[in-house]
Amino acid sequence: MIPVKYCSGKFRQILICFLFAPLIFLPFINEAAGKDNARYFNWLETKLVGDGFDADSMKSLFKNPKLSFNVKDVTLFFVHSESRLNYNQYLHPSVIILAKKYMQVHLSDLEAAEKRYGVDKEIITAIILVETNLGTLLGKSPVFSTLATMASLAEPQLKEKLWRRIPAKKRLTRKQYEKKVDQKAEWAYNELKAFITYTSVEKIDPYSICGSYAGAMGISQFMPSNIMPLGRDGDNDGRVDLFNHADAIASIANYLKHYGWRSGMNAKDAYKVIFKYNHSKPYVKTILAIANSLKG
Repeated sequence: MIPVKYCSGKFRQILICFLFAPLIFLPFINEAAGKDNARYFNWLETKLVGDGFDADSMKSLFKNPKLSFNVKDVTLFFVHSESRLNYNQYLHPSVIILAKKYMQVHLSDLEAAEKRYGVDKEIITAIILVETNLGTLLGKSPVFSTLATMASLAEPQLKEKLWRRIPAKKRLTRKQYEKKVDQKAEWAYNELKAFITYTSVEKIDPYSICGSYAGAMGISQFMPSNIMPLGRDGDNDGRVDLFNHADAIASIANYLKHYGWRSGMNAKDAYKVIFKYNHSKPYVKTILAIANSLKG
């Protein structure tokens, strides 16, 4: 790029305008985003206030320019997917070695959780391995925008808007789409309420949290509705922060205990409990296989 100081008078003026145009028009860009938010989310904001959330707080949340109608992530709920996660990758010897190193680094937290909740440290580590690659892959989807977008699909015009944005080749049938939207919109609304409550209690900026395209968050990949009742403060700092390894470890252990885990339980019962964490048979089998490898 040519340095501005070497440009002639008129060209320099044009170049300066070009370079600084984004700064000049930024307020208008933000204002436009605010108008889109009102158009897409006004109904949702009103519903939350009607359900007891503070009106001023909701107004501030939904006027934030970081809020977007998150078509990219929400669309993933409504497309045919031929891909399947390769769970065998987690049983590769090199991956098991990394998991064992993770156990060494976080041994005190894992043993504390095992002692308090009765959940094997190998099971906890296996879940963290599969869910977030030992806490290194936490997701890039903005949780607030994702859940707000999904919840807003209860509004017919927005339901139709998303339908038109899904590539025709990847769409479910219209009947399947309608049925799934009705289910997911209600589910997302409840998750959104839980997320707003959690971030308010912990004094966290809702727009600072990213997670999976479904809204799962943290090292443990909890959905927001699980955080308040089942999340635990593993490092005793007075907060539940699922992006903290000690808290994530304690929370996973408490989750499994809540659903029936007990020390020394047989493999059949262990299978049933882990299935509550993720309703996938290949997932559960992989967790148990990893745990056995970690014990070896």
